[in-house]
Amino acid sequence: MYLVSVIATTFVLPLLATIIELVASPGSDPLVVAGKWFVFFGVGIRLLLAGLSQIFRPGFTAKNLLGIETDDANQVVQELGFANTAMGIAGLVAYFFAPSWLPAVAAIAGIFLLLAGLRHLVKKGKSATEWIPTITDLILAVVLLAFVVVSLLA
Repeated sequence: MYLVSVIATTFVLPLLATIIELVASPGSDPLVVAGKWFVFFGVGIRLLLAGLSQIFRPGFTAKNLLGIETDDANQVVQELGFANTAMGIAGLVAYFFAPSWLPAVAAIAGIFLLLAGLRHLVKKGKSATEWIPTITDLILAVVLLAFVVVSLLA
């Protein structure tokens, strides 16, 4: 279930929503449309789900993604969950109520995901499960930060 939700919210749903909107609204700026949907799904949905999982099931993240077998890391994982939850809520608020926030939310989440992905990347002995957030964090970070650059130049 973890792999399906990460792949769906990182790639499948934002790309599908982007294509649907571009077909329905010809002439829309593809980068702006994609940015909006990547913030909604990649930040709003993905980070909110990750955050709630880390808050209520810190052992899953500690054991399966970080390779920590004891409960010693649970407090830190839960605090990471608070940060992910806050970014997820900000992504949803930006999409539904404050579209002018979309680039700011993308910048914050993009920088966070870039740094997290780079940290995962240099870790030795990653499990197959840990490669999932490593690669998806980095790809999503690039997409979000590209949206920020496009928004700043517009």
